[in-house]
Amino acid sequence: MNHLLASVITGMVTDENEKNYFVQKDGITFALDKSEGLHHIGDMVSGFAYTDTLQKARLTTKEIATTRTTYGWGVVTEVRRDLGIFLDIGLEDKQFVVSLDVLPELKELWPKKGDKLYVRLEVDKKDRIWALPADQEVFQKMAGPAYNNMQNQTWPAIVYRLKLSGTFVYLPENNMLGFIHPSERFAEPRLGEVVKARVIGFREVDRTLNLSLKPRSFEMLENDAQMILTYLEANGGFMTLNDKSSPEDIKETFGISKGQFKKALGGLMKAKKIKQDELGTELID
Repeated sequence: MNHLLASVITGMVTDENEKNYFVQKDGITFALDKSEGLHHIGDMVSGFAYTDTLQKARLTTKEIATTRTTYGWGVVTEVRRDLGIFLDIGLEDKQFVVSLDVLPELKELWPKKGDKLYVRLEVDKKDRIWALPADQEVFQKMAGPAYNNMQNQTWPAIVYRLKLSGTFVYLPENNMLGFIHPSERFAEPRLGEVVKARVIGFREVDRTLNLSLKPRSFEMLENDAQMILTYLEANGGFMTLNDKSSPEDIKETFGISKGQFKKALGGLMKAKKIKQDELGTELID
């Protein structure tokens, strides 16, 4: 049966009962749910061959993109730290596992429920079907060229490769590839995560995009200013920090640089939201 699993096969309907037709191929009988269509004894039927959760041989005529030789997207439904992750590829009675052996060493970078992986299937000697994530070469063959007119556009991107040099992503709405340098993210995205990435550059050599997960400078200023306002409101409208405070004290309180802090204070003072003196900074009613 091994050579038939995780593939599209054609077999003959040899029997039936109330619920299933029984399709034979190379001496192996696969159950086909009658809800998928009307057939008769002697008909030839094509479908995807697999084993269900009870390891029973089954056939489905539904279109399944992921096989031994073709890649398709799967959605993560469960994470098992001792085994790997479970993927839904469109079968009601079966999910396939991506083994922990092919996942990142750091479990914090494993996909989470709802994340997406582009995979093909593989069958081991015990007739178990596993999902294998696509490598860089597969994505390069699949993706089209990016264009040099996308600056500052923001697009969803799926993380498909993690390297020390940065994060490699696929833009599904554009069928393009992109790269996120470590300096353009606050934290490393996990494999399979769908992120919103902003275009900051174009690589002529391979027609891919340089991307950022950080907001633009004026957006960061707005975020920093809002953070300071929220802090003041939560602390009675006053704080002992001002633009003369030490970088260490500012970093400890807000997690930003003194330069960012001063810019945010300047914006808030221009907007007449705050005032400051040698004692600190105060909200203006």
